[in-house]
Formats: sequence, structure tokens, C-alpha cells
Amino acid sequence: MGRSLTSDNGLSSATKPDEPALPAGDGISVRRWFAFYGLYLLAAGIPLAMLIWRQGWTWQQWRANPSELLAATGPAIKLLAFAIYISLCCTFIPLPANWIVAAVAMKQVAVGPDVWTTTLAVGAVGAMASMMANLNDYHLFTLILRSRRISGVRNTKLYNVSARWFARSPFFLVTLFNVLPIPIDVVRMLATTYRYGRLNFAAANFIGRFIRYAVIAYITYSLENKGHWAVIGLLGVAVVLAIAKALPAGLRAIRRPATNARGD
Repeated sequence: MGRSLTSDNGLSSATKPDEPALPAGDGISVRRWFAFYGLYLLAAGIPLAMLIWRQGWTWQQWRANPSELLAATGPAIKLLAFAIYISLCCTFIPLPANWIVAAVAMKQVAVGPDVWTTTLAVGAVGAMASMMANLNDYHLFTLILRSRRISGVRNTKLYNVSARWFARSPFFLVTLFNVLPIPIDVVRMLATTYRYGRLNFAAANFIGRFIRYAVIAYITYSLENKGHWAVIGLLGVAVVLAIAKALPAGLRAIRRPATNARGD
């Protein structure tokens, strides 16, 4: 009667984070996702190939001057090439992403006729493509976690502490870490290990990356060679989001002692 309930690994059930209840296994069809992801890449790649073929340039010309020829193409080719590249930028294919966002957003590239059209186009296309790349990460991490040896990480003290921290504001944390220009997104890995819902995960990724890419696009188009302001702008957005998230809780904490004092 007096003993505490423990799990098979010896950890008290009270120390385990409250994680989403799933059926046997993880309830995710990784094979179905990879089929969908492959169709998505084909849906972008086939129109891109057809548009490039209509330009009439030879393969030798593309090999000799790829950047010059791409700059001379229309917005559709640029945005499709941009989308495919960003869709491949994930933890398992660590391609840099921010540089191509800035490159596509330059005024001379002419993706849009003005700063707002360019910002919206680059932000929306980049966010959608990045969401697909991060969902690919989610499913690849899920596949890896099916290994009994690797899934043991969920029984460690470090994971339990991290999962409790993540569980407080999962949507906000995934969004915030997608805004920040950091090379390794630990929260993305944690969200997968925690089995955070894929729809919420996708929405948070889209919102965070749209903010990031829109800020980069706007500053690049407006200031051109002063790209360092994009990083400062992103950090500023992250600070504002953090304050907006923490402020209500802080105000409640301030009001609570005053309410208790009046009650006494």
C-alpha cells in the first residue's frame, strides 16, 4: 500500500510526462508519408522541368551559367526551384536555407513587382516547402524511434525534464524555434519524440517559417546589401513573441498576491 507505483524502467509514474495516448505502436504510416512526399516533389519537379525546357537553353548553357540563366527566367521557375530546394532542407539533408530565401527575394530577381508581393510570395512558398521538409524530419525521426534501443531515450531523466518543459507550450515552442535562424532545431526532435500531433506540428512550422522568410525577404528586397539586419529582425520578432507569451502569465502572478491580500 505504501509503495509508489513505478514503471518497468524503475521511474516513478509521477515523473513521466503526460504524453498523447496512441494505439499500439505510434499510429503513423511512414510508408504512406514517403509516397505522398515523393508525389509532392514530382508535382513541383515536372512543371519546373517543362518550364525550363520551354526556355530553349541547352544543358551545356545551364552547366556553364546556372545562376545567370535562372535569373533570366520567369517567377514561376524561380519559385518552383526555390520550393524544391527548401523542401529538401531538413536535419538529414542539412542544406542551408536562409541564403536562397535572400537570393530569391532580391529586387533584381523580380519574383514580384514590389516589396509586398515579393515578401508574400517568398514567405508563403518557403513556409509551405519548409513545412514539408520538417514533416519529413518528423516521419524519419518516427522511423528511427521504432528501434527499441533508440526509443529508450524516452525513459531517461533528461527526456522527462525536456518533455515536461515542451508540454507547457508545444505549439508556441515549435513556432518560436522555426522563427529563430538556428542550425539545429532540437524542439523539432523533441516534438517527434513526444509524439506531438502532426497537424499542429505542421501549422506551427508553417507560421514560424512564414515569419522568418517574410522578414528575410522584406529586408533583402528593401535594403539589399544590408542582410545582417534580417538576423536582427528575426531575433526582435522572437523576443516580441516570447514577451507576448510570458506577459499574461506574469500579470496573473502579480494580481494573485493582491487578490489574496484583499481576501485576508
